Amino acid sequence: MDNHLPFETPEGVVLQLEVAGLVARSLAFTIDLAVRLGLMVALSLLLSQFGGLGQGIMLLAWFVLEWFYPVLFELLNHGATPGKKAMGLRVVMGNGATISASASLVRNLLRTADFLPFLWLSGIVCMLLRTDSRRLGDLVADTLVIYKPAAEKAPELPKRRPLMPKKPLNVEEQRALVAFAERSHLLSQERCQELAAIVAPDDMPPPQRVEYLQQLAAGLTGYQVTRL
Repeated sequence: MDNHLPFETPEGVVLQLEVAGLVARSLAFTIDLAVRLGLMVALSLLLSQFGGLGQGIMLLAWFVLEWFYPVLFELLNHGATPGKKAMGLRVVMGNGATISASASLVRNLLRTADFLPFLWLSGIVCMLLRTDSRRLGDLVADTLVIYKPAAEKAPELPKRRPLMPKKPLNVEEQRALVAFAERSHLLSQERCQELAAIVAPDDMPPPQRVEYLQQLAAGLTGYQVTRL
């Protein structure tokens, strides 16, 4: 099953959001449940020493942990509770934006509706019937649980002796040189030489043209790509 949803940003860039399914979300919920239970047990042991006052504080703490634990983490930790973070998940708005306070509050308060009639049956059925795996709380709050995009590794330039251009280059020309060097290992030798022939000196042999442009890119990145 394809669990990728296309999302177009205001700038016109199409992103693919990878929606988390029932299994991953259930594991994240189990981890969060264990964390909450551990905190509740620790608080109970600590506050039991203070009699009636301790019991009152304990009940208040349990209420906060049950209802506001996920809200606080979703707002302060980029949409991820400890359980979601452990599973590589995060909560976002339906358009891919950062989750808002009102949406986080609504989706978590409606966990009661997802629990009905027992054992989260409504929420599970809703998630299984939808391609975006939203439960009832997600539908009302317009939120999605997605896999956190993996950080892309910056491309590496070929190791060449840095060489500065003989004349100033504008920012577009600088970026074109760096982009060529970054992608040169993905292109065939013939294609690299074909592209290098467009800008490299004509008196250079084809293989040297590619290396020459790579040297220029190494020099530019050493001093950063700036507008000249």
